[in-house]
Amino acid sequence: MSLLEKIKNKSAKVSIIGLGYVGLPLSIEFCKSGFTVIGIDVDKSKVDALKKGESYVQDVKDDDVKLFIKNKKFIPTTDFSFLKDADTVSICVPTPLRKTRDPDISYIVSAASEIKKYLHKGQLIVLESTTYPGTTDEVLLPELESTGLKVGVGFYLAFSPERVDPGNKKYHTKNTPKIIGGVTTECTNIAKSLYEQSIDTVIPVSSTRSAEMVKLLENTFRAVNIGLVNEIAIMCDRLGMDVWEVIDAASTKPFGFMPFYPGPGLGGHCIPIDPLYLSWKLKTLNYTARFIELASEINTGMPLYVVSKVVDALNEKKKSVNGAKVLILGVTYKRDVSDVRESPAIDVIKYLKNKGADVSFHDPYVDSIHEIDNVKKVELREDVLAKADCVVIVTDHNNIDYKWVVKNSKIVVDTRNTTKGIREGREKIVKL
Repeated sequence: MSLLEKIKNKSAKVSIIGLGYVGLPLSIEFCKSGFTVIGIDVDKSKVDALKKGESYVQDVKDDDVKLFIKNKKFIPTTDFSFLKDADTVSICVPTPLRKTRDPDISYIVSAASEIKKYLHKGQLIVLESTTYPGTTDEVLLPELESTGLKVGVGFYLAFSPERVDPGNKKYHTKNTPKIIGGVTTECTNIAKSLYEQSIDTVIPVSSTRSAEMVKLLENTFRAVNIGLVNEIAIMCDRLGMDVWEVIDAASTKPFGFMPFYPGPGLGGHCIPIDPLYLSWKLKTLNYTARFIELASEINTGMPLYVVSKVVDALNEKKKSVNGAKVLILGVTYKRDVSDVRESPAIDVIKYLKNKGADVSFHDPYVDSIHEIDNVKKVELREDVLAKADCVVIVTDHNNIDYKWVVKNSKIVVDTRNTTKGIREGREKIVKL
């Protein structure tokens, strides 16, 4: 039976390497559509949790994990030898930046090395990890073809960028359109056939490089526009204007304008990092991606700008930041999620501590911050707010009563316009 036939009758064994924010939801969607899924992760604690029916990803329900574990449709493991029986392999591993701001594709290389050991005729390999254009063709393809099998004949290879937005109630893995680009036309067709069994809309493009570039364009678009509006916020501050009022007014134009909003900096695994993959790639071709570099410079400077607002607000009260009690409200990178990856709150806290501030935090989704020593979580109570010299709203979680926060605080530095419309105590509020 051909791979295409196995995919269409759901007898194909699907495997996912990397069971994080991308791989686990994808695994569950494949299970829901009738496939048996082998989920592989090097983190034993994740595999052990899944075997108990416990999800560590906000968008995946425990009940779904328990159901598919029980009926043996989902098999989590740390053992890569399961790949020998897999018909398809989707790679969903991290792709961070090194401190030198160049891509770290070591996780992709490691996954390719394991796949190579068990690669067999008719197998489909799909890379989903965000990376620079050319990675699939230049890194994965030579490694897999070194087995003697040829792409498009012996095995199939494609790239399909992940488009996960953690915590999004409207768009999730199933109803977010999926881009597919194969090394050959046959590779594209087979990968498209696989994903359209579980995802509502699958869109083929001409090549793996185009598919890789799609993801980078999406997040570069966001990063550059956020960089622009962050600079506008700084300009408005210098001019004595309310940037939030300006954006709201501009948003009334029914054409030619799309609102973006300023904030304390970029966070999450994608937007702060993905554009720099593209910038790095272009440097190898002797080209400077000027918009990307400038946006990154502005966005990475926002945490320090927030700290300057805290310092100024304390000065107005004749209070030094050195020794001041500062409470950070929200440390995750976005509203109503538990993810602190690349969160600007981490940098805000570090800068404040370096200036001698006594910093604590409250976040309903986070118990501790491993990236920083000696920063304790506190309960959000009236006496805690009253003792703080300054409260800084970094992440605007919906389950916090900000009117109550303002009422019981001395100073509130609001980086998200969360206090919009609050009248009582507005003289305490300092906006970005």
